Amino acid sequence: MTDQSPILRLENIVKAFPGVRALDGVSLDLRPGEVHALMGENGAGKSTLMKVLGGLHQPNEGKIYIGEKQVVMDRPQTAKQNGVVFIHQELSLADELSVAENIFLGELPRKSLGRVDWEKLYTDTDAILDRLNVGFNARTRVGDLSIANQQMVEIARALTVDPRAVIFDEPTASLTDSEKVVLFDVIADLQSRGVGVIYISHRMEEIFKITDRISVLRDGSYRGTLNTAETNEEDVTQLMIGRKLDLSRNKVQHEMGDVALEVRNLSCGKLFHDVSFTVRKGEVVGFYGLVGAGRTEIAETIFGLREPSAGKILLDGQEVTINSPQDAIARGISLVPEDRKGQGLVLGMNCRDNMTLPQIGELTSGPFTSDKAEVAIFDKYHDALDIRTPGWRQTVGNLSGGNQQKIVIGKWLSMHPKVLIVDEPTRGIDVGSKSEIHNLIRDLAAQGYAVIVVSSEMPEVLHVSDRIVAMFSGRVMREFTTEEVTENNLVQAISGLSEDRVA
Repeated sequence: MTDQSPILRLENIVKAFPGVRALDGVSLDLRPGEVHALMGENGAGKSTLMKVLGGLHQPNEGKIYIGEKQVVMDRPQTAKQNGVVFIHQELSLADELSVAENIFLGELPRKSLGRVDWEKLYTDTDAILDRLNVGFNARTRVGDLSIANQQMVEIARALTVDPRAVIFDEPTASLTDSEKVVLFDVIADLQSRGVGVIYISHRMEEIFKITDRISVLRDGSYRGTLNTAETNEEDVTQLMIGRKLDLSRNKVQHEMGDVALEVRNLSCGKLFHDVSFTVRKGEVVGFYGLVGAGRTEIAETIFGLREPSAGKILLDGQEVTINSPQDAIARGISLVPEDRKGQGLVLGMNCRDNMTLPQIGELTSGPFTSDKAEVAIFDKYHDALDIRTPGWRQTVGNLSGGNQQKIVIGKWLSMHPKVLIVDEPTRGIDVGSKSEIHNLIRDLAAQGYAVIVVSSEMPEVLHVSDRIVAMFSGRVMREFTTEEVTENNLVQAISGLSEDRVA
């Protein structure tokens, strides 16, 4: 990082919506060749500030400077013309078009008479993809790519121009560990060319690995900027939420009951093999492993989304057959999915209707639903889970990530399950809401629920679990209690080392 004059500055930005002051005099600057983290809880104003910078929102007050020149970002194209490029968390790709067409959409190279220069398009695209070291080419249909590779296409868009500043919004949310390495190499390359990077993420380990400075927003206000090398996670967290968090391992003990769920020698094609485990009433069992280890696929098989090729599932000691999610729900199994926006919620519907959706048939009399019964269900879990929303009429898409996750959890708790499976419970959620979700999971166990938590975050499984199942390549490598697990033996287990080789 250099001490040169800033590439861009935002000074005293104010943005108000009806009834809400989303930004209250926020200032931020970005220097050449630095990675500047922007942090804050969901709803702190990060996205609104970036939308102001990107021309999607017009500020009520404040100024934006590119270098020493004041500019008015009246539309997204103006931002791009000024060298400000955005890589959004939400994918905005056309599935039916090729990778090349998506990357250069709206700017396709042309020949005479306006014809597309396909040879140049594919050549230029492949040159960009080579820099990213991806396993697909310019002609690949985007809809055939995984979510992680689609994210790499979004990143490739930023490399089509000569940017002065690149803004990454939760760029690693869908990336594997190897793809994260490629992304960080891309960011280092941008730095070496004097490009400034604004990096928005809730992942503390990434923030402390690649950033130079950290700016924090809370409740729409600027709370300060810290030099990354001179601070720590606790200081940043306290600046973000105004309080300290309990980041320790789970040491809370409560009485556990009988085995609620038993899985014996369960397999599903090539996805996972010969998996056996139990979950007792009042217990949280964490599943931890690298991407592709088979964790989510196990959860989906238990919930009836996948057909097992071998093995048995027992509930309260009785073998059951689960051919569909309806079978799972009827037998008392609920799944909070990994992708809450794509699989867990209808974002355009209100909070009440989202929460009561799985049992709408039971709440219907003739052609009508019982508004009173639906509102009663919402009110119960609104209070029990401390869901922060003005009321049940609020559109779910307008809630923060943490409150959206609570709506999904409330939806499945309202079905009174025996077994609750929660897949990536805090993905894309800020540290304050993450702590609340962790405490909620522990509280549910204390109430007697049998809980499975699937997570790719080691601190999370250590914090919430009573036992941890370590997986590698579709197989269970080891089970750990909280007393015997260490970061070292857990990492070795998910890396495929057998028990006799684990220190």
